[in-house]
This record gives sequence, structure tokens and C-alpha cells, in this order.
Amino acid sequence: MQNFEYASPKTIQEATGLLGASWSDANVLAGGTDLISMMKEELATPKRVVNIKGIKELGGIHKSGSGLRIGATVTFDELLENAAVRAEYPSLVEAARGVSSPQIRNMGTVGGDLCQRPRCWYFRGGEGLLGMKSGKSLIPGGQNEFHAIFPVGQAHFVSASSLAPALIALGAKVKLVSASGNREVAADKFFVAPADENGRETVLAPNEILTEIIIPAAKGVKNATYEVRNKQALDWPLATASVALTMKGSAIGSARIVLGHVGPVPYSAAAAEQWLAGKTISESVAEDAGKAAVADAKPLSQNEYKVQLAKVAVKRALLEAAGKKA
Repeated sequence: MQNFEYASPKTIQEATGLLGASWSDANVLAGGTDLISMMKEELATPKRVVNIKGIKELGGIHKSGSGLRIGATVTFDELLENAAVRAEYPSLVEAARGVSSPQIRNMGTVGGDLCQRPRCWYFRGGEGLLGMKSGKSLIPGGQNEFHAIFPVGQAHFVSASSLAPALIALGAKVKLVSASGNREVAADKFFVAPADENGRETVLAPNEILTEIIIPAAKGVKNATYEVRNKQALDWPLATASVALTMKGSAIGSARIVLGHVGPVPYSAAAAEQWLAGKTISESVAEDAGKAAVADAKPLSQNEYKVQLAKVAVKRALLEAAGKKA
């Protein structure tokens, strides 16, 4: 690990003033479950580390008539223990519960989950974000069993966030603050596929801090998350589906279906969403929606199995949201 300056500001204004114009100037530290390992491997080499855990206004979960505000430094444990989250946002609860390590649930934050870097072993092994060599990606012809089945350009890694699919399905926004102002970004626009090795996986700029997540009220919105993984102990999902259904009687008025861990950004299954409108959930309808959700998949040489897993995840998430046995 390279030497760095350490700062522990007490206000957002002070924190944003400590950031710089590039990622090498400064990095934000919250739970540290990702950044510290990145720094140990010298994949992140900031001159300054800005610890935001002491900023009180970045914590807390607050419910209002319009929805829910979740501070960026709220931990997974705090999220799981909150009564308002458990009552109205079961998709978010299930996504957080999937982080099975007690240590990570205790230290990891919701903001950090959205901002964490890819777990791709080409990237973590120093081959760059896109795994390029001589102008060509190493991933399609290499070890790619855990990579994207919905690649974007040369980006074959999968978005690592556990909470993103549920937040996108629920219509959440994130607030980004810098010394020059702030902006709100829809969760589905926060994640991007980089065009080259110098890009990043989110629209967050080096001089910005993600300060909070805003989720619309979900009373009456049936929502659920279903994950498929190798083991129940600490492990990354192979495929995830989060759904949010607005009902008109027993029929679906509108649907959001978002797949996780299958693309460099969470994948919104627009064709399946449109197909579901006006239908009543049954096992056969849920199964057909799963097929529609993966119709455009482009698996690599070793990860075609993820197409079936994603299809099943959609089916079971829909059945759970509808209160039917998955």
C-alpha cells in the first residue's frame, strides 16, 4: 500500500473540499470493505483518504409521506433492522440479507455498495477495467464463467452492487454533492458501462460524494428480490432479479424487472416489463416473463448457464412479489 494523507471531516462541506479533480487526488472512505483491499493491491492509489463516517448528516433512515431517505453511511445491519424498510421494501431487505457476512453487514454501507468497483478477476489482477491486451479484450476467449451475459461494448465485468437492482426497480434516486453544488440522478442512470480503460462504472465524479438515496413510497407496490448463488455462506450472486409491480386489481398495471450480476450495469428487462402489463401473475406467466427477460442475452464461452439462472430468478421474484409460492 502506498503512503497517503488521512482526513476525517465532520461536515459534508468540509469533506467535498478535501476531494480533487482526479481519482488519484483523493478517495472517499466509508465502511472500507472495498477501498482498503483496492489500496492493498495498489489498484487504488489516492494521495488522500477522506473518511466520511464521522459526518452525522450522512447517516440515518427517515420515512416521509413521499418515501424514504437513506443516508449513505447507513450499514447493511441498520437497513435490515429498520421497521419502515421491512414493511414496505421487501425487495431491498432480501437484497441486503443476501450479504451473508456479519462483518460486512456491520461495516459495509449502502453508499459504498453502490460505488464499489467490479469484482472481475482480470481487473483485480491488474489487467485493467476492460481486460484489454493489444487492443483486444482477454475476457471472451478467457476464463469468463462469472462475467456478463449482457455485455456492453468491450465491458464484460458485472456490476457488483447488491442493492442496485432493487433500488432501480423501486425508482430510487441518488444525491451527489460536490463543492460546487449537488445533483440528483436516477438510480438506473447512475451506473454506466465505460467505453475505455480510463472510464468508471458510475457517473460519480472524483470531486463528488454520494450522500443519500431517495426511494419513492412503495405502499401497494408489490416488490421482491430473488438471488441465485453457489452457496449460502459469503459469496457473490450468479444472477439476481428484483421486481416491482403496480397493480390494477388482480392484474399488473406496470412492472419493473431489473437483473443484477449479469451485465456491467444492472439490466432492465424492458421487453418482459411491457409483456407483463395487463396480465395476472401465475406460474406460467412468470415463466414466460423470465424467458422474455433473457431473450437478448449474449453469453460468453463459459457462462451460458447464467441465462437459465437469470430466467429462473425473474420467475421466482415475480411469484414472491405476487404472494405465490416460488
